Amino acid sequence: MLPILAPIAFTLSLAVIEDSAAQDRYAAERAQMAREIAGMAAMTAAETGRPAFAASVMAAMAKVPRHRFVLPAWERDAYQNRPLPIGEGQTISQPYIVALMTDLIDPKPGHTVLEIGTGSGYQAAVLAELVAAVYTIEIVAPLGRRAAETLRALGYRNLQTRVGDGYNGWPEKAPFDAIIVTAAAPFVPQPLVEQLKPGGKLVIPVGDRLDVQQLMVIEKAADGSIKSRRTIPVRFVPLTREAPAK
Repeated sequence: MLPILAPIAFTLSLAVIEDSAAQDRYAAERAQMAREIAGMAAMTAAETGRPAFAASVMAAMAKVPRHRFVLPAWERDAYQNRPLPIGEGQTISQPYIVALMTDLIDPKPGHTVLEIGTGSGYQAAVLAELVAAVYTIEIVAPLGRRAAETLRALGYRNLQTRVGDGYNGWPEKAPFDAIIVTAAAPFVPQPLVEQLKPGGKLVIPVGDRLDVQQLMVIEKAADGSIKSRRTIPVRFVPLTREAPAK
């Protein structure tokens, strides 16, 4: 992940953030987290092309209970704008990165989205707030099962989870309006590009574990041609091809 910037005072004109204050004991912390995300969006606009994230994306970030997706020992830190360990050598992404990747795919209510790397399930939950259907794949079986249980307990019914190798995508559910990959690959997997609809977007960190990774946006034009652009440097765990021993 990117180095965490100091908290920034930033006023959001999102009524849903204020309205959520009475919903649960973490509502105020989620609202503060959203303000910090908005501040970082403004600071990184030159690189990302996004001076402000969509109101719908920010509303989802202010709504999804991140504390339900972290380990109990880290619950009190759940709304800090930084990655946290979730076990099995993996992390839950920094909220700003989740918001950025979500915003970069321009999610719409009728979209179908594929996520590679379920992890804790947090990114999938944010997507499920915004689109019609989410399909998410996790190669680490214990994480995949735990995420599925959490998402089910929170009442998300518009998503499906799978334990397996995400490199080849989810062909039987393709094509997708957008694909998000939450692990770094040395190159963009061709099967994922092929499973994008014309007009679709793929957001993926590209680079080796020891190198600076770049968060890439891949767009498929109506004629099937591809264009890509870099946004910001990031640090993700590597995209693995084979399931580890259980």
